[in-house]
Amino acid sequence: MPIDALGPISGLGALGRAVQPVQGTGYSDGAVSAAGAASGGGFATALTGALDNLQQLQSTSRELAVSAVTGNLDDIHAATLASSRAQITLELVAAVRNKGVDAFNEIMRMQA
Repeated sequence: MPIDALGPISGLGALGRAVQPVQGTGYSDGAVSAAGAASGGGFATALTGALDNLQQLQSTSRELAVSAVTGNLDDIHAATLASSRAQITLELVAAVRNKGVDAFNEIMRMQA
């Protein structure tokens, strides 16, 4: 991995794989590790992969929620898990964004 700072984030892939995917959620083990997308493209590729993963999780959560409301979902547990995954991933992406903005602001305060 070309960026050592992403090492702790890549540990999330193992966390996601520790939980067995639920059928019908659209969740796959490979979608959890956004740092895996950075194998050759760097930090921008990792962020793009993380945002794509977030969009996929939110889409899956939305589809399962609609299915649950219309009565077409047999297992409400799948909708609950998908919603929780989307929420936690959104919180992680927001935290990374906030840290990036803080770092940018700190760099801008430095004197030349």
